[in-house]
Amino acid sequence: MGRPFRAMGVAAALLLISAWSAAADEMPKRGGTLTYLIPADAPPSFDGHRESTYATVHAFAPFYSLLVRINPDNPSSTTDIVCDLCTEIPKPADNGAVWTFKIRPSVKFHDGSPLTADDVAASFNEMIFPPQGVLSPRVSNFMMVDKVEATDPETVVFHLKFATEAFLSSIASPFNWIYKKAILDQDPRWYEKNVMGSGPFKFVAYETGQSITGTRNPDYYDPNLPYLDGFTGIYADKEATRVAAIRADRAAIEFRGMPPSSRDELKGALGDQITVQEGDWDVGSAITANHQKKPFDDPRVRRALTLAVDRWGGAPALSRIAIVQTVGGIVFPGSPLAATKEELQQIAGYWPDIEKSRAEAQRLLKEAGVEGLSFELLNRNVDQPYKYVGTWLIDQWSKIGLHATQKVVPTGPWFENMREGNFDVVVEAPGYGIVNPLMDIQKFLPSSIDGENYARYEDSAAAALYDKMLRDTDPQKQRAEMRDFEKYLLDTEAHAMWVLWWHRIVPARSYVRGWKIGPTHFINQDLARVWLDR
Repeated sequence: MGRPFRAMGVAAALLLISAWSAAADEMPKRGGTLTYLIPADAPPSFDGHRESTYATVHAFAPFYSLLVRINPDNPSSTTDIVCDLCTEIPKPADNGAVWTFKIRPSVKFHDGSPLTADDVAASFNEMIFPPQGVLSPRVSNFMMVDKVEATDPETVVFHLKFATEAFLSSIASPFNWIYKKAILDQDPRWYEKNVMGSGPFKFVAYETGQSITGTRNPDYYDPNLPYLDGFTGIYADKEATRVAAIRADRAAIEFRGMPPSSRDELKGALGDQITVQEGDWDVGSAITANHQKKPFDDPRVRRALTLAVDRWGGAPALSRIAIVQTVGGIVFPGSPLAATKEELQQIAGYWPDIEKSRAEAQRLLKEAGVEGLSFELLNRNVDQPYKYVGTWLIDQWSKIGLHATQKVVPTGPWFENMREGNFDVVVEAPGYGIVNPLMDIQKFLPSSIDGENYARYEDSAAAALYDKMLRDTDPQKQRAEMRDFEKYLLDTEAHAMWVLWWHRIVPARSYVRGWKIGPTHFINQDLARVWLDR
């Protein structure tokens, strides 16, 4: 199978341009405090069940445990899922419809109380069946789940409506933190502003929009972890500030990702004092038009927006200054369900002839009666790659006579405006958290199914196409069904507009060891295995 724009498969997706992996053969050193950077102004809330941003995960993941997760020693894998709180990955019963997990018997919350199967079941029930007034953007991730119950203090059972290979990945999301049932019962929104987990670190303090600090949990279920005494995460939304902090050794790493220019600046200034990991990133820049605002309720207008953009011509130049790189559809490039370049070129916005594409865009705008349309592009106050992508798109749209102005807001208001529908068109960055195309694309389902569909449309045909694909166990049929869904979404109805997939580059001070890059910036962030070689 071909790969759009660059020939690289998932198996080769993570290119280590420094020998970080050599640290795996060394004896980790204990002690020390890791200082790292979080490239945002502040988290919208502390609650992993509610949020979908690294601004929350990079700060609070060290305080929590998961039921299962991508193997932290093999984060580039899309299928290597291992236990965190469970004792082993079970074999499903009843033809794949019943999954029974045994919970570690000696896990404690940070207040000293025992963590039991009741807490695990309560956490998943809050995410799958949220109570009134509680936001759960991942409800659709569990559309195959019928019931979750704790049958005894050490046993959690998931009953599925139907068997699907997507189930194990759905519960391995790095956002599925296990909360304390007693707290959820008393106030299901308590975790938005408070912390109580069972992870490798205990909460110390949070300074609004400034920093987060944690200290080693002496009662962590794995007595060998964590290696660090503690950590401090510093919020810094300006790229120049983050580069300067690493260069001056005021911080050791930024886990999200930097552009090539920052990597080169740090390597040039510090030489072997900097190590770098990089690879393909299961996150992309996407554009969402609010279907409840005219004229974006008209598929002709939405189709014109995507037809105007020269992805094939723009990607090489943009990738030199921003953390975007790969032309692709809605499926992570290189994965078995991804479109080939030839398949992509049959979809509006990916035609090889950009002049033909823009002529069709202008025809559609004229037909819709909105030539010279002016609108506002909502964007997030994060340099990479939001502002770069937004500025580039405004230039692209101007070539068909559109007049877009960019409104840049902090992370919290960005989410709030999307959730409340207060925008014309918005720059988004879809990414499920682990590589699983069937989960990745769920935000494009009707808004009554997926709460993160900020386009706010209902479409029973799209839902039916997805449901068929989710239930299919034949890989070839599933791939053909994905092509049908992708064509319908991006072209026929133009419900969404995919721009470019990202490329992840993580420079770090060479004394930072034990952390391995993955294809998303959400996994492997509990810091339990990080150690300092100094």
